Amino acid sequence: MAARDTSTPIRLAVDVGGTFTDIVLLKASGRFSAKVLTTAGEPERGVLEGIDEILAQADVSLSQVELLILGTTLATNALIERKGARTALITTHGFRDLLEIGLEDRFAQYDVFLEKAPPLVPRPLRFGISERINGQGRILRALEEEQVRRLVPQLEQAQIESVAVVFLHGYANPVHERRVRDILHELAPHLAVSLSSEVCPEIREFERLSTTCANAYIQPLVAGYLERLHARLTAAGLTRPPFLMTSGGGICALEVGISHPVRLVESGPAGGAVLAAGVARQLNDERVLSFDMGGTTAKICFIDDFTPQVSRSFEFGRVHRHLKGSGLPIRIPVIEMVEIGAGGGSIARVDELGRLHVGPDSAGSEPGPASYGRGGQAATVTDANLALGLLDPARFARGKLVLDPERATHAIGLEVGTRLALGADEAAGAITEIVTENMANAARVHASELGKNIEAYTLVAFGGAAPLHAATLAHKLKIRKVIIPQAAGVGSALGFLWAPISYQTVRSQYQPLDAFDLELGNALLHELHDEAVRIVRQAAPGAHLEMQRIAYMRYAGQGHEIAVTAPGGELTPDSIETLSQRFAATYIKLFGRALAHVPVEVVSWSVTVSAPPVAADTMDSAVLARPATTPGARTLFTGEAGGTVDAIVVERSALGEDTRISGPALIVEDETTTYVKAGFSAWRGTAGHLILEEVEP
Repeated sequence: MAARDTSTPIRLAVDVGGTFTDIVLLKASGRFSAKVLTTAGEPERGVLEGIDEILAQADVSLSQVELLILGTTLATNALIERKGARTALITTHGFRDLLEIGLEDRFAQYDVFLEKAPPLVPRPLRFGISERINGQGRILRALEEEQVRRLVPQLEQAQIESVAVVFLHGYANPVHERRVRDILHELAPHLAVSLSSEVCPEIREFERLSTTCANAYIQPLVAGYLERLHARLTAAGLTRPPFLMTSGGGICALEVGISHPVRLVESGPAGGAVLAAGVARQLNDERVLSFDMGGTTAKICFIDDFTPQVSRSFEFGRVHRHLKGSGLPIRIPVIEMVEIGAGGGSIARVDELGRLHVGPDSAGSEPGPASYGRGGQAATVTDANLALGLLDPARFARGKLVLDPERATHAIGLEVGTRLALGADEAAGAITEIVTENMANAARVHASELGKNIEAYTLVAFGGAAPLHAATLAHKLKIRKVIIPQAAGVGSALGFLWAPISYQTVRSQYQPLDAFDLELGNALLHELHDEAVRIVRQAAPGAHLEMQRIAYMRYAGQGHEIAVTAPGGELTPDSIETLSQRFAATYIKLFGRALAHVPVEVVSWSVTVSAPPVAADTMDSAVLARPATTPGARTLFTGEAGGTVDAIVVERSALGEDTRISGPALIVEDETTTYVKAGFSAWRGTAGHLILEEVEP
């Protein structure tokens, strides 16, 4: 039995990606990490294998782990690749087509070939039920329960696994939605049921509808995985339930992920944004662009003043040149970022017009890229990087996979080279160029939407594939400085351990400010506060808790709200006056003027409860790395030079603080490889982070 390390709590983080599962363990003597293939059909098996490996490295047992934090891109990838459950929608009669109608807009107004992404629930699986509740929660027409009962045989015949229940004003009064769930549980207990009044209890029926359908679509997959994993971890000795990373950058209880898996859609990427913010603080860099590229997706996030931008909603999986409106709207607390299907496993193909496309579909881990030798035939970004000489076949993923260059070259030649009349090297270069340009274009669009000057930012790159593409991406975006953090290959998992334990509750309750019902408002805030505290206390039973209230307010007649920090304590006439003053000040700051003659309304409230995070600099203790090796060299193919170049190969742990190397070069470590592009220099900076900087021309 391993001796117990009592000086520092032992914390373990697991990030389940579409291709790899990353694990990080922190204890007093250092940081340990592992990377294993994700077992897509049984994700918990890969998690347990990775945990066993890292526990052996650290010489501890699972019973000694104080806190286990899980994050996953399983929900993300299921939505991107449309591999979720067969889902039905039950909604108010006459509104079933709202899921397809959306906001009645066109994301590309003059594109005559415009095609919207198909809805998660096709029209034959959307059902209208007679009922009606108004915006104040008053029942206008009782639920026709017999219609619900008659639906069950149809759901069974259609082999439905999950049902989204979204009535027109379910957020104001959930009684009808809850009754539908009771009937379904009575007659078809195997069905997973998601209620809009629980998943997204806010106004705006399309966003609520879209979010609830997304939750229903992924719930059987994610909930089943979490329940199986919890049972197996408990049997293996874990004494406390695992906790989950949420899309908003905080940690929550397991039950939230089981019932509301849509809150986990950006959990892995959120951990990466937390890591990038921590790195920015360590290096005192106030403006960084987080770039996380793994095996399946790439994520980009702007971070100002060491804080990722948080939003109440985001658009998932944009399908048309990353244009706003071409994705799936999801209304949850989320770190503002853009995500595209661009990862090491992204599949390259040539269409009927002879155009090369890369992604968004991925080879994943099963069968994986052709070079994995696990039955995959498709040419992928990893195959291209291997064919170009950027990857060491024997060093990939800590040596767990020995890549096969011949398989990679054959797949690239067959799928891309032959169809474009290119040699395998040129085809591989075209694949990496396309995927990097896809990411650069996504970053440009995201910067434009947020009003950011992207050239003024520093790129923080992590994830198994990001360091290979970071310098090229930075060059395309005219960013001069790149940071590759310590443990970059498992960066999102490390970010979980830097995240605060927090939870945000949100609910709509319309009230005009000049006739505000204090009793009604206080009752809602108490309910939101109690729910958030209950969830946070499960992970931080003795910690000091901080609370933030936000009121979402607008002038009467406006269609959208602005967030205003609300006073603490019981709402009183004085606090309502304070809220009015803060709204006016915020409105002036945003729009340059106030409308004193127009009544003000509160539409929704949110309460965030959090325990302070563990400081990053106190958690990143000694790094346990392999011994430094003698520098070597490798021949790379570069499309830019039109041929090959010799690049030096250096172990990251061999870099001294005063050592600078010039590109082309490869800096290797256990979980990833950093490509130092020609025209860049690299050195080890503060806190052991790797710094790349473009040399002045």
